[in-house]
Amino acid sequence: MPVTSVTTDPEALTMTLVADFPVGPERLWKAFSDPRQLERFWGPPGYPATFDAFDLTPGGVATYAMIGPRGDVARGRWEFLSIDPTDGFEVLDAFADESGAPSADMPTSRMRFQIAPTDSGSRLTILTHFPSSEALEQLAAMGMVEGAAMAMGQLDAVLRDLGEYAAGRGTELEVLDDTHVRITRVIQGPRELVWRAHHEPELLRKWMLGPDGWTMPVAEVDPSVGGHYRYEWEPAPGQPGERFGFEGETLLSDPPRRAVTTERMIGMPGEGTVNDMTLYEEDGVTLLTVLIEYPDKETRDMILATGMVDGMESSYARLESLVLA
Repeated sequence: MPVTSVTTDPEALTMTLVADFPVGPERLWKAFSDPRQLERFWGPPGYPATFDAFDLTPGGVATYAMIGPRGDVARGRWEFLSIDPTDGFEVLDAFADESGAPSADMPTSRMRFQIAPTDSGSRLTILTHFPSSEALEQLAAMGMVEGAAMAMGQLDAVLRDLGEYAAGRGTELEVLDDTHVRITRVIQGPRELVWRAHHEPELLRKWMLGPDGWTMPVAEVDPSVGGHYRYEWEPAPGQPGERFGFEGETLLSDPPRRAVTTERMIGMPGEGTVNDMTLYEEDGVTLLTVLIEYPDKETRDMILATGMVDGMESSYARLESLVLA
């Protein structure tokens, strides 16, 4: 986690976030000055930003929408006050309406992003000035402190070269809190094909099998919003295990970038999970990220204890070798 501290000062009406990264200031500046890279981390997990305007000039405006896993939307707006690639930039940060105009019902803050070199890379300091104590309390109550830390926690992955990052790594699990985990896997193949492999039955049957010795007799997929899917697996003759399956509904679809689905085991009572998959491609290599939301900690621990991550790694390795070869 690159964030070293997040502090609020009620008397000065400020919040200060400090994060350290093992890259030089130039690389860190690029992550903030390129909207396509900024989209990968600006917004807490499950609420990635999409910038529809980005005028990086003094007086210019950037507008974005953060879309949640169930389609809920929060919009924001930056007005650039000052810009210095060697030091950072300053903005007026506001909530926005659908037209991109500042929301009259929410406070506007002033944010200073400062980038400085360190012995091991660079340090990012984000200093936010609030217009009043009421505004600070309001935004803090909405989760601004936690959201800022979680958003910057995602920047570390953005700064890595995917080719180097993939070397020697498999499927990785990160527990975010009691009800959320993040799964990441670098796939040696283009995003378009990785997307198709998750949505076309004939491709799914080739790789989404978990351990060797299992088959997938049912692979029904309707990737449209509101559409349903159903997967069933069974062991090959002579193999141990019993037939089982999962089913769910598509909540959000933005091909080939993002898909959000519900998931529950067929025949099992209780709530299932919400699986938020995003795909990012760099030089023909795709970073697959799945944010999973569980109904409670007990369900999270029970599912993780089944060896889920090992099964996913077996499937992703098969995806690379069979589908993307």
